[in-house]
Amino acid sequence: MMRLLTRAMLALCLGVVASFSAAQAQTKPKVTTLGPDFPKAALFIGNSFFYYNNGMPGHLSFMERAADAANKAAYRNTMATIGGSGLDWHDMDNLLRPGGIGAYSFDEQNVVIFNKPGKQFDAVVMMDCSQCPIHPQLKDAFAAFAKKDSEIIRAHDMRPVLFMSWAYADKPDMTEGLAEAYTVAGNANDALVIPAGLAFARVRKLQPELNLYAPDKRHPSPAGTYLAACTTLAALTGRSPVGNSYIMGLDPETAQLLQKAAWDTVQEYYGR
Repeated sequence: MMRLLTRAMLALCLGVVASFSAAQAQTKPKVTTLGPDFPKAALFIGNSFFYYNNGMPGHLSFMERAADAANKAAYRNTMATIGGSGLDWHDMDNLLRPGGIGAYSFDEQNVVIFNKPGKQFDAVVMMDCSQCPIHPQLKDAFAAFAKKDSEIIRAHDMRPVLFMSWAYADKPDMTEGLAEAYTVAGNANDALVIPAGLAFARVRKLQPELNLYAPDKRHPSPAGTYLAACTTLAALTGRSPVGNSYIMGLDPETAQLLQKAAWDTVQEYYGR
């Protein structure tokens, strides 16, 4: 009896150690900043996770301009999205053609501004479909198109960035797989990864009652979109979102919690 108990205790201890080691063995990102020449204009290519709540990139622009008022005219973000799409649905060469997307934009008075011809964006942020990077039949396409599109982006003198999406509300175990897949793809292509999925997991642990999801348990609620914008601000610009005056209509306490969670996630993921 004593021998069986000893074996059981040993197995439990080994299991705990193995579990801890696996969690610590998660691949670390190689690219941890886009500075000192941080991008000010970015194209976001993805799906409805970006365009929900009037578009996360637009809210990011408001945050960037609030954080750097002296240069606010330089900040602009736009998106090319298809609902439910993976990276393989988007024609990157066509999206980045000269004189195409980004050739003109609108200022705060809704006046059309014609941007300088040539390179329209500093960075291109890519997100695959919500399951694609970890789906057994689609994950190879994610890796292949992350590589292909990164090469196209660099050929246009822009910087590729990957946006790590979040787990579904009822499938939190997706977080680790998505984080690993995006980090591995980022490292393979010398691309920065925005750890939005890890920020979602952090907030769900810190304050489970705060709803980050739409009723379908996949798309972001306004709080979820704001958290994604805060995380993107921290990753793309190196600036802390904490104290940013643009709070997307959320109550100040919620906004502050999301700002801090985003900043802490980025600092931890990049190992700072």
